[in-house]
Amino acid sequence: MKFFKSIQVLFFLLITVSVTAQDLSFEEYNPISTLVVPGKIIKKAKFPFIDVHGHQYRMPDQDLAPVIAAMDTLNMGIMVNLSGRTGDNLIKSVSNIASSYPNRFVVFANINFEGAGAEGWTQKMVSQLEQDVKNGARGLKVYKSLGLRNKDAKGNRLAIDDPSLDAIWAKCGELGIPVLIHSADPKPFWDEFDGDNERWLELKTHPRRKRDATNPAPWEQIMNEQYNMFKKHPNTTFISAHMSWLANDLGQLGRLLDEMPNMNVGIGAIIAELGRQPRFAKAFITKYQDRVLFGKDSWKPEEFPTYFRVLESDDEYFPYHKKYHAFWPMYGLDLSDDVLKKLYYKNALRIVPGLDKSLFPK
Repeated sequence: MKFFKSIQVLFFLLITVSVTAQDLSFEEYNPISTLVVPGKIIKKAKFPFIDVHGHQYRMPDQDLAPVIAAMDTLNMGIMVNLSGRTGDNLIKSVSNIASSYPNRFVVFANINFEGAGAEGWTQKMVSQLEQDVKNGARGLKVYKSLGLRNKDAKGNRLAIDDPSLDAIWAKCGELGIPVLIHSADPKPFWDEFDGDNERWLELKTHPRRKRDATNPAPWEQIMNEQYNMFKKHPNTTFISAHMSWLANDLGQLGRLLDEMPNMNVGIGAIIAELGRQPRFAKAFITKYQDRVLFGKDSWKPEEFPTYFRVLESDDEYFPYHKKYHAFWPMYGLDLSDDVLKKLYYKNALRIVPGLDKSLFPK
């Protein structure tokens, strides 16, 4: 009798395991590839690099030693902290850098665009920017809140190319500092939330990221506002973050770069797009090698090796570090040393003023 009961229990467990396995959701399904091919994780960049899209939110009073230790393991020469803020906060960040690691960090200033268009607002922001640059800011970082959330003095959505902002962009050109701007978000956030949407898993797990034509405007309108602003200010250097969300349409991005010589792009948070089209992406970066800069966006040292491997190796079919960003495997672009050097540091040294060139090869 005990024998038959044991058999029944075993049969029940087998059925339960089988049903559970068959009932896996897409979120849970993440198989380990059985493919055996040459290749290895690259933990340290081939050349020292500049991360033009870094964030250290506590820099005014932060102990930078642990950050430097992690940077050294990655071969990061300089981090551009885009979260420099303004006024006293920026002064404290610059002071903290100067007293500890004066040549390893720089900060960009930020502007609160809320209430633009009010009497005296523009001149106040221009004066603030001038003072921030005197206090050590090396550029201006514009967050995606401009175009998505910021309201003008009348309570309307503030367009990126609003005339009340023109004096700010012009002043950046006069001061010789670049503007790194993040506008909108990936286009699929505006598309139908269905099985045809490549970002379905991200929207399923992060539902607040879903938008539509009225929240707050169509994607194309927001991005075109950015490009209109670039065209209105040809003497100002712009870095469009996240490759203008066109890493999945490099042909269109190339046309924009051809049209606007003052436009550059950073590769932060879009390496998964490059890694699934290695030949086309390699040809694109090689063609526009003077216009593409390295940037990571979030400070997660464990994620940098994916970037190194995509850019430097010719490895095939290796995993990305966030399934909800990319459920497809990566392939290496195998960029030449000359192109890598420009992407890793030469372009940033040319565009961002005052960086220590002695940290990098000729």
